[in-house]
Amino acid sequence: MEKNELYPVFLKLHVLNVTIIGGGWVGLEKLGFLLKSSPNANVKMVAKEFREEVKELALKHQVTLIEKAYETEDLDGSQMIIAATNDETVNIQVYHDAKAKNILVNVADNPPYCDFYMGGIVTKGNVKIAISTNGKSPTTAKRLRQFFEEVIPDDINKLVENLNTYRKGLKANFEEKVEHLNTLTESLIKK
Repeated sequence: MEKNELYPVFLKLHVLNVTIIGGGWVGLEKLGFLLKSSPNANVKMVAKEFREEVKELALKHQVTLIEKAYETEDLDGSQMIIAATNDETVNIQVYHDAKAKNILVNVADNPPYCDFYMGGIVTKGNVKIAISTNGKSPTTAKRLRQFFEEVIPDDINKLVENLNTYRKGLKANFEEKVEHLNTLTESLIKK
């Protein structure tokens, strides 16, 4: 059986520079995905033209739009790139340019040209769950996201906040704290 060897990580996109190349439907989808999870993400988009929906979303979230053809220099200063044009040649050029500059890159709908995938995300307050299908089935990730959104209670954030307060008040060494909190929270997984 094939194994998913991706390492999940949660990035602070408000302190990183993200560049999306493309301003059409796919660019809109990627921008919307980023901003849903990280509404204060620091994003720049470069495209020959932008859909009206992209312009509206960019205005709400202070996304910089640069209307021009892609050039390698558009990647300068970025830590993460998403290539989302409707031109595969441009997307693959973005990939090669990003790799030459040691910048993480995702080429939309082209897994061999991705350092990372944008999976399904469930957010309930401070609780965030990322779902990956190893780039094989975004639809499965979407359905799993919908499932978890339904089964995770809306008040889970209250539990997280209470446990955080309790944890800060514990007078014990690290190992004792972990053991105590594990015992306290084991009822979350028992039926």
